[in-house]
Formats: sequence, structure tokens, C-alpha cells
Amino acid sequence: MSEKTSEKILSLIQKNKEITIEELAHMTGVSTRSVERNLSKLQRENRITRIGPDKGGSWKVNA
Repeated sequence: MSEKTSEKILSLIQKNKEITIEELAHMTGVSTRSVERNLSKLQRENRITRIGPDKGGSWKVNA
């Protein structure tokens, strides 16, 4: 798992809090599964938090 991909995902979430996994996959050029792994990693590291439900929720980037 590339640190570069995690940073790209973080940057895209900062620009659009309601971005979908599919959109992240398309914009980073990796599979949806890879995006899911990166999101889980970022959540474990407390760098992002999911607000609300899977559908209709948004992301919060932690400082």
C-alpha cells in the first residue's frame, strides 16, 4: 500500500467531504478495494473520521 495513495485520498477528501469510494478509485487510479484498505488505515491512524451513514455520510479530516 503506497503512502502516496493515502496522501492522494486525504487530499481528495479535503476537497470533497462527500466523495465516494468509486470516485476516489477513479481519481487515484487504484481499485475500490485498495481505496477501502487505505480508508481503513487512515481511520485506524485517526487521520479521518466517518460522519453519518455509509450512504449520504461524509468524511472529516482530523488535524
